[in-house]
Amino acid sequence: MNRDLLQRFLFSHRDVRGELAYVSDSLHQMLANHNYPYPVKQLLAELVTATSLLTATLKFDGDIAVQLQGDGPIRYLAVNGSSNQQFRGVARLQAEIAGESFRELIGEGFMLVTITPKQGERYQGVIPLVGNSLKETLEAYFVQSEQLPTRLYLFSDLTAESSKAAGLLLQVLPVDPEKAKQDFDHLVVLTDTITAPELLELPVEQILHRLYHEEDVELFPAQPVQFVCGCSKEKCEAAIISLGKTAVEEHIAEGKLEICCDYCNTTYRFDDTELQLILAKF
Repeated sequence: MNRDLLQRFLFSHRDVRGELAYVSDSLHQMLANHNYPYPVKQLLAELVTATSLLTATLKFDGDIAVQLQGDGPIRYLAVNGSSNQQFRGVARLQAEIAGESFRELIGEGFMLVTITPKQGERYQGVIPLVGNSLKETLEAYFVQSEQLPTRLYLFSDLTAESSKAAGLLLQVLPVDPEKAKQDFDHLVVLTDTITAPELLELPVEQILHRLYHEEDVELFPAQPVQFVCGCSKEKCEAAIISLGKTAVEEHIAEGKLEICCDYCNTTYRFDDTELQLILAKF
């Protein structure tokens, strides 16, 4: 069973839409080369899943970046995603991890969402961190940015051998406000019964049947979710050139230059000969 996918669904007689997102192999690939403490991995896994769900609510072709910044041990947590469900993520720490809750990890801070469509204007939304969970902050973001009541369910299960995270989203459709509210409240009561093992392990069709067996639900084709870092030696070379001729000459004097990608932890090495070739381009 493929556990790296996003599936949208729609209630035929309710003014509510839904999404289910799963990351497994792709999440394990992203985390494999990082030595993050377990609570950091867990929060990053939830943010990956949430970003996939958030991207799917947007009708655009482009990129999205969701960042958490705070004064806690985690200074910065970010996931970059795209409308074709490719993602990468990174965490930066500024102190030892002493707790596991959202607030113990992030402290006081804010969430920044940047949407960059390939056509059209760039959008940024900023809200303060809300409550004591990522889901509460994201639900507040939806209310502020789209004025649409939204409910999120996020779970993860991480071990040394495997990584799994799953998320479910319910969102009001902007049709008949009164009916939509009643429909949403009814479906939230049903969805609140979902458990972590169910969402992480069961096939999509079985989850939807368990939760909404009395509803008429239309399930749309799955969209694959992938970890794609996007770094390369060519991009590192372009970054070196952007530093300027003097900086390149300084690294030539040292005999080498190493650049490490924050997202996948790959190290790109440039020896003296390669640096001389870069210098010749000025």
